[in-house]
Amino acid sequence: MRKVAAITAIVVGIIMAIAGIATWVIVSTTLGDQKITVSEDANCAAGDDVNGPISAYCQADIIDHHTQKITGGKTYAELPKDDPNRAVAMDSAFLQASLFTSVVAFGVAGMAVVLGIVLTLVGFALRAPAPAAT
Repeated sequence: MRKVAAITAIVVGIIMAIAGIATWVIVSTTLGDQKITVSEDANCAAGDDVNGPISAYCQADIIDHHTQKITGGKTYAELPKDDPNRAVAMDSAFLQASLFTSVVAFGVAGMAVVLGIVLTLVGFALRAPAPAAT
């Protein structure tokens, strides 16, 4: 039973780590393909290409800042239907949601890698011979 648990932990751990790395690379590449640059007036990562969790978060934050200025601090739902800035608020909400989704994807990918490594190490620890009873 212990041997089966060890092998299972090792195999599942390796799969999780590989899947996490693949996800990170895919999300990073997809963001990079969009050729987005963090606005120069952002509080963080100004001028950087958006291709990672920090730059994606910083770009989403500055989009919100710009939108708040344009809409007077109102969200899309708070603006009257005939307000010309409503389309700006809607586009802003969509862009922020997309960027925050990528931030979450990076987090889940990172967590999968770490948990995969831990599970693999646990599997190798289970393969070690049990200590002799004294």
